[in-house]
Amino acid sequence: MALKLSVQGVSAGYGAVRALHGVSLDVAQGETVALLGTNGNGKSTLMKCVMGMVRPTGGQVTLEIDGASHDLTRLSTQAIVNLGVTMVPEGRRLFPKLSVDENLLLGAFRPQARGAIAKNLEFCYTTFPVLEERRRQLAGSLSGGQQQMLAIARALMSSPRLLLVDEPSVGLSPLLVSHTVTMIKHLKERYGLTVLMAEQNFHQAIRIADRGYIIVHGEIVFEGRNVAELEDNKLVRNYYLGAA
Repeated sequence: MALKLSVQGVSAGYGAVRALHGVSLDVAQGETVALLGTNGNGKSTLMKCVMGMVRPTGGQVTLEIDGASHDLTRLSTQAIVNLGVTMVPEGRRLFPKLSVDENLLLGAFRPQARGAIAKNLEFCYTTFPVLEERRRQLAGSLSGGQQQMLAIARALMSSPRLLLVDEPSVGLSPLLVSHTVTMIKHLKERYGLTVLMAEQNFHQAIRIADRGYIIVHGEIVFEGRNVAELEDNKLVRNYYLGAA
């Protein structure tokens, strides 16, 4: 079961504001790829382009699944989710007045996931025991860390093959950031996921990434074929590692 995401020369924006300028990257089956950059550099916009939430003004986003090629720029977000692509959005975007259970069930709306609701619920509650303890609790009353767990679990309810994770560290303490990133790693390995993670916390991202890209002002300025290349890059040393 082969999968590959390919982003080629994508430009996109919001009205007159251009956020991406000819961005290209790829993610292969089983990889965890980090998209690194500080706030406002286009990470979330690229994620939304992959999900069909923002339409590129140029370039192409292609998803190859088991030999079949799908042009994501021509598909609706629902159709993209039905292909097995799911995003954990920045800020979690839960339904605060619905319970933990109800939020999880809403994650299983794609046809391929409906037959696995019981299995996926059991998996999510085994992985995140605190959510099972609070399954009747309103999502909006959970702590920040618990809400992030719920957002990840909701994504898993769709039985995804490609998981996009947008800024998982936002709004969390350093300890919870570390815990969240570790959870993503374990879930990726256990669930057989392919992961594209947008993150500004370099130290945490490289703990689980196989390789990564650095985006600055909407352009990919460096591609690291492995973590060592990322750590040795001048931009990384200056802006992330505090080098002189």
